Amino acid sequence: MQCVFCDIAAGRAPAVVVRQWPDALAVRPRSGGVNAGHVFVLPRVHVEDAGTDPEVTAAVMRRAAELMAELPAANLITSKGPEATQSVFHLHVHVIPRQADDGLPLPWTPQHAARAATAQNGATS
Repeated sequence: MQCVFCDIAAGRAPAVVVRQWPDALAVRPRSGGVNAGHVFVLPRVHVEDAGTDPEVTAAVMRRAAELMAELPAANLITSKGPEATQSVFHLHVHVIPRQADDGLPLPWTPQHAARAATAQNGATS
């Protein structure tokens, strides 16, 4: 099985590693992420998603919490399954620093509602 995150964890694929622990890594998304501080935390062992192995998930969440403790505000996001937008099937948790009025929409925020309304108005024009 070929897994890019396993390759990153094993040092076989390039990545900008922000922090390392014996059980996990924090790396920058190749795309640069949604903002300058966006990182994701992944376990060194292959686990498909947050529901597969609660012990590994807990360790990854603990590492993500260590990063979040350094930030005044942040989102912690993970997905399970393609219906929930998971596209790489190796557990990873996004840590996304936030600021007031940063314009980054989430599905449950006013920014998302405003963006959806703008898209809807554009579609009916």
